[in-house]
Amino acid sequence: MTQVKICCIGSIEEARMAIRLGADAVGLVSEMPSGPGVIPETLIAEIAATVPPPTATFLLTSLTDPRLIIAQQKRCGVNTVQICDRLAPDNYPVLRAGMPGVSLVQVVHVGGEESVAEAVEVAGWVDALLLDSGNRELPVKELGGTGRTHDWGLSARIVAEGEVPVFLAGGLCVRNVGEAIRSVRPFGVDLCSGVRTGDALDERKLIVFMEAVEAAG
Repeated sequence: MTQVKICCIGSIEEARMAIRLGADAVGLVSEMPSGPGVIPETLIAEIAATVPPPTATFLLTSLTDPRLIIAQQKRCGVNTVQICDRLAPDNYPVLRAGMPGVSLVQVVHVGGEESVAEAVEVAGWVDALLLDSGNRELPVKELGGTGRTHDWGLSARIVAEGEVPVFLAGGLCVRNVGEAIRSVRPFGVDLCSGVRTGDALDERKLIVFMEAVEAAG
């Protein structure tokens, strides 16, 4: 069964709904240069404290200084850190040493062939990759939450490398998640806007989405 991560969780109630309907992980968005779902660290900590195991609590961070990431994780109390920007390789051992037992997930924003090389290079440092559709080169960086799909052929090549589990993100919804899973064969899928109505997590949309994931295997 493909794992499901519901991102942009904004309250304890939303986290409980996502978990009740089968989510394997919830995403909690800290300060970002752009994109939806940002909530204060105090609220991230409150939500994370209510999430029972084995559900994963992902802290989405735009920070690139490992010391600041470690301090942020300790304030928020999550069990997984999703690194949304690029890090220098020598920062990963610092993160490991400073956050024992905390999983590291590196986002790779899939654009062209260089994305495959980046994914292969970073896979050895982290517990999982998350393939998204942002753009780090813009004056205001897009580090996620764009609602855009990307070239799933490139994502499938990254998955085929088989180094670490891969989450697929970027514009997923009930209409395309089956095709995405069959095309890419990711370990998990990750979405935000596809199961929301306005600013709220939509129970009906989430139910239908989970059914589509289950049907796709």
